[in-house]
Order: sequence, then C-alpha cells, then structure tokens
Amino acid sequence: MERNRNEGGVVEDAVVLTFSRPETTSAVTRGAARLASALGFAPLLEVGLPNGRRADIMALSPRGQIVIVEVKSGLEDFRADRKWSDYLPFCDLFYFAVAPEFPRDVLPQEPGLIVADGFDGAVVREPPINSLAPARRKALTIAFARLAAMRASGVAT
Repeated sequence: MERNRNEGGVVEDAVVLTFSRPETTSAVTRGAARLASALGFAPLLEVGLPNGRRADIMALSPRGQIVIVEVKSGLEDFRADRKWSDYLPFCDLFYFAVAPEFPRDVLPQEPGLIVADGFDGAVVREPPINSLAPARRKALTIAFARLAAMRASGVAT
C-alpha cells in the first residue's frame, strides 16, 4: 500500500499490484487470444513452426490468413529475445502483444501491436500484410488443423 498526496494535499491510499513475469505472460497471452477470438480468428497457443521456433499464439482468420502473435512480458523479455523476424516467413500478419504498462516506444514499428491484459486486448497498430506462398499456406493450415484436432481430442497438448 502506498500513500500519496493529491493536489489538494489530501493523503490517499493506493494499492500497487506487481505481477511476476510468468503471470504477466499468461495474462497478456489470454487477453490477446480472447481478442483474436472476438475478431473472428481461431487461436492456438504454443504452436511449433517448421524452423523450430514456437509461436506464442497462432491464429487462423475466417479468410484463411495466418496470424502469429509474439507475447512480450516486459522490457527484459523483449531485449533478450530478438528472434521475432524468424516468425515472418510463417504468417501473413505478425503482432507483438504487450501489457498496458510496457514501454511501447522500444518496439519496432513494422509489426502490428496488441495491448492486452488478462481479460481482453486491443489492436493499437495493424501490421503490413505479408502474403504467404500458396504451398506454404496449405502446409501451415493443415498442420494448424491437425494440431487443433489433436488438442481437442486430448491426444496432444
């Protein structure tokens, strides 16, 4: 609990919440996935890609576009992990998803940007469309559908 004086000199109590990195990651992931679903996309979490990377969120749009969302739990996470460009060959649209308090000015301007918490999210910046080649789109869509079916049946997690 913090005590602060407002402009009139009155002492006000404020509760300051801090979350661990895993809690922040979980909340931002949940909010971004809920946003994707609300926008008509079908999201899956933790999806392996052909290059060995793992997308935090991969989603399929009603028109068949493939979206990847890279969740960043904080500035340290972003600075330590510069692999985001490795995702671009496997999606039509790429976004970063961050918590509301994340310093957005450090993020590159090219990707899209989602600001999310544990309940919802908002698209702050749309990414450029990078249309996949038809053969790659087909292969990724089939892999996505198989993973979704296996998870739905309880065979895969």
